[in-house]
Amino acid sequence: MKEATVEEQVFWVLSHVQGGAADIWKENVMEELEAGEMEYEMMEELLTVLKKEFGGGEEEAVKAAELRKLKQGGKTMEEFI
Repeated sequence: MKEATVEEQVFWVLSHVQGGAADIWKENVMEELEAGEMEYEMMEELLTVLKKEFGGGEEEAVKAAELRKLKQGGKTMEEFI
């Protein structure tokens, strides 16, 4: 994929975006790209947009898992509560 153009990389990534609101978002982005209304200079731009649109859930899950691992006086958080 390194030898592909940015446009080819963007379309490849978008081809893997699936499900619910992501499908609608993808269709809108693809229409704008095909109409020449939007252009990405670098792949990182698309990845930033993807994280902004859909990225919050993973961070929240990681933080929740970290909270569950905390201990107070040798007890887990759930045991302590």
